[in-house]
Amino acid sequence: MTTPLPLHTLGSTGPQVPPLGLGCMGMSALYGEADRAESIATIHAALDAGITLLDTGDFYGMGHNELLINEALRTAPAALREQALTSVKFGALRDAAGGWGGYDGRPAAVKNFAAYSLQRLGTDHIDIYRIARIDPDVPIEETVGAIAELVEAGHVRHIGLSEAGAESIRRAAAVAPISDLQIEYSLISRGIEEQILPTTRELGIGITAYGVLSRGLISGHFARDRELAPGDFRGMSPRFQGENLQRNLDLVEELRKISEQKGVSVAQIAIAWVLSRGEDIMPLVGARSRDRLTEALGALDVTLDADELAAIERAVPAGAAAGDRYPTAQMAHLDSEH
Repeated sequence: MTTPLPLHTLGSTGPQVPPLGLGCMGMSALYGEADRAESIATIHAALDAGITLLDTGDFYGMGHNELLINEALRTAPAALREQALTSVKFGALRDAAGGWGGYDGRPAAVKNFAAYSLQRLGTDHIDIYRIARIDPDVPIEETVGAIAELVEAGHVRHIGLSEAGAESIRRAAAVAPISDLQIEYSLISRGIEEQILPTTRELGIGITAYGVLSRGLISGHFARDRELAPGDFRGMSPRFQGENLQRNLDLVEELRKISEQKGVSVAQIAIAWVLSRGEDIMPLVGARSRDRLTEALGALDVTLDADELAAIERAVPAGAAAGDRYPTAQMAHLDSEH
């Protein structure tokens, strides 16, 4: 194992975590075919590098991702396996064709989802458990209360939130300690800065930031003429459509000028920018290969000074992205956007 990464508490009540977490969704779903052996090797490499938080959802590939993590942990050296932390989202309803049917945050459903996740993961507890999207038909107090009962029973260690707005965050935190809010945050997705981030900081809640490379859009690797594979979620994403895509990739080229001057990659600049926003923010990197993981880890060695941060701000100002971060139907499920 390499030199351990520094650890800090996630929020004021969460687990000890390194500066980066590994988002595992793309190893099972939504980005086209994935290489199972390479996915497992990437999880092993992440653990070996000191990344301990593995983020998943019980609906990623309808359980496939949890089973993949189970296999990766079973085949990892014991010392690495024991350090791993699981962050699990639940609540999304799927059908056999892969369609979406809303979200279920009823207390009985919460406990049912958890029982299945524990079995698939092959563990006796989940480190952080959160509903993927707030169920509009169930008060958030009831959903969080059910997770709190799982904490009391020893099945869950910490309670998280996902894509929750400021009011819902306050209501949830009044019921039980909240370790972190998982939400999209990147150079081109900065909506949390107005109300949500001040609220989490006031309440001592950490941020686990997903989409820090905007699903590869600002990674520096996405070609203007790239054809997406069947089943790739980005084929329906507004930011990857037509003129929006071209305008967004123009922003990336401005970012590339800064990265080249600094001698690092575009992805490393983008991840380093998120890291620079505060120790309470932990980027989740969605690496599906060891090469991409190595690149992401390199961002930990990138320090951005005031002049460089100002240059990045000029290159990609807040609100510069063309297109919403999800299709209209999915935006409607985001409590964070209301």
